[in-house]
Amino acid sequence: MSPLPPIVECRLCPRRCKLAENERGDCRVRVNLDGELRTLVYGKPCALHIDPVEKKPLFHFLPGSSIFSIATAGCNLHCLFCQNWNISQSDPEETRNESFPPEHIVDAALKNRCPSIAYTYTEPVIYYEYTYDTCLQAHQKGLRNVLVTAWYIEEEPATEMAKVVDAANVDIKSFDDRFYRELCGGSLRPVLRATEILSKAGVLVEITNLIVPTKNDDPGVICELCAWVHDHLGAETPIHFTRFHPDYRLTGIPSTPAKTLLMAAETAHIQGLHHVYVGNLPEGGNEDTFCSKCGKKLIARRGFRVNENRLVAGRCPDCLQPLHGIWK
Repeated sequence: MSPLPPIVECRLCPRRCKLAENERGDCRVRVNLDGELRTLVYGKPCALHIDPVEKKPLFHFLPGSSIFSIATAGCNLHCLFCQNWNISQSDPEETRNESFPPEHIVDAALKNRCPSIAYTYTEPVIYYEYTYDTCLQAHQKGLRNVLVTAWYIEEEPATEMAKVVDAANVDIKSFDDRFYRELCGGSLRPVLRATEILSKAGVLVEITNLIVPTKNDDPGVICELCAWVHDHLGAETPIHFTRFHPDYRLTGIPSTPAKTLLMAAETAHIQGLHHVYVGNLPEGGNEDTFCSKCGKKLIARRGFRVNENRLVAGRCPDCLQPLHGIWK
């Protein structure tokens, strides 16, 4: 009697999926083939775009520049409010994919005069090998790498990825583990551990918190998040509070009130964070960057457009204080 094919354990994310022959992981894109874990999306992006870097959002990284953005199908979280659910919650066979190996991504970024590449839209964790190899080739050509991620990943692969990326916007869904379990199908603690790994490795980290009314808008929970960012990532770490709008499976909840977003911003300031932003509000002034020493406005934004940038060699021109970020 022939032996049964081996069970393969995926050690990329905290799910630790154990896969029988031909079985796929929870992310839909990692599969056990002949006893080896394989990816179905290497070099097969379903999205290729050129975006303003402010759209990620990254406000302390090459402001006003364009960023070449890629994604594949699949995700290892299942957020009920996902705005890109049509590709993040799809099998690779269900999306329209391009053939774009890492060297083609780098060439396209250079051709379009993008100084950086973003691994975004769905979840770069699940197309880890594709992201990692593209990052290596991008650095060889003088390009920078950006993760836009929920960062639900184990510590060892997080440590390796931190060596090849320059900046990351980490989407911390809530500081309430129940929110992660019930609305995202994940857990909070691995995200916090992995985010600290990025920060300690010298990666520029910005945090995003999408505020969903009645779900993660409790002032106490927002206060805990801000305190954690201050204590574990540093007071200079930018944080973005963004407005929820009904989508995917949360269409019965209204958009986030402006007063809730402004409350979150005020909480962040009280907790000692220096660079606090509010996104998706029609009112202006909530996306401007100020000097943490003298308080002067340094970068004025409206939407995804930079209207004014007063930085001189990464410093405030008034008091010469360096501004936390990557500016050239």
